[in-house]
Amino acid sequence: MDLIFATNNLHKLEEVSTMLTKSIVLSTPSQWGIIGDIPENQPTLEGNALQKARYIYDRLHKSCFADDTGLEVEALNGAPGVHSARYAGEAKDMQANMEKLLRDMKNADNRSARFRTVIALVLDGKEYLFEGEVKGEILHSKAGCKGFGYDPLFRPSGYDVTFAEMGLDEKNKISHRGKAIRQLVNFLNQCAG
Repeated sequence: MDLIFATNNLHKLEEVSTMLTKSIVLSTPSQWGIIGDIPENQPTLEGNALQKARYIYDRLHKSCFADDTGLEVEALNGAPGVHSARYAGEAKDMQANMEKLLRDMKNADNRSARFRTVIALVLDGKEYLFEGEVKGEILHSKAGCKGFGYDPLFRPSGYDVTFAEMGLDEKNKISHRGKAIRQLVNFLNQCAG
């Protein structure tokens, strides 16, 4: 089965590629001549994922999926949430985003947070949604150099290391994106079966 993953984020592409079965052949929008940012200006993760998937499907008429992920921090009333990539501004600078998060959390006793991923699949014109989440906490300082995004600040519940200190296989077993991708893969396997 051929599928387009509506992303230009190479880190996401690497994470997702390692989880797909060999029967799913993944490509990206740039391989089909779609260069640049894909619109994502909806107020929810679900809305953004659907907007990105529809954008690709409407242009290429090929089955595709897109994801949107947010870090939701209890002490910040769910922020940065849908604005996670642009928390410190439109530049999508993850160092600046982490620094802003640490500043905003400076006096917070409640460090509880969750990562949530929503995947929108457009398969032969029909739309499906899949969701994964992982709970954890925001540390007072960064730890680890693997992963991307807020990984150096997020320690999942039940672990003594951050996502940025985990290997990709270990992270994918418990992560929000990993859970959502497994739902997607199981669904696609049922369709192909």
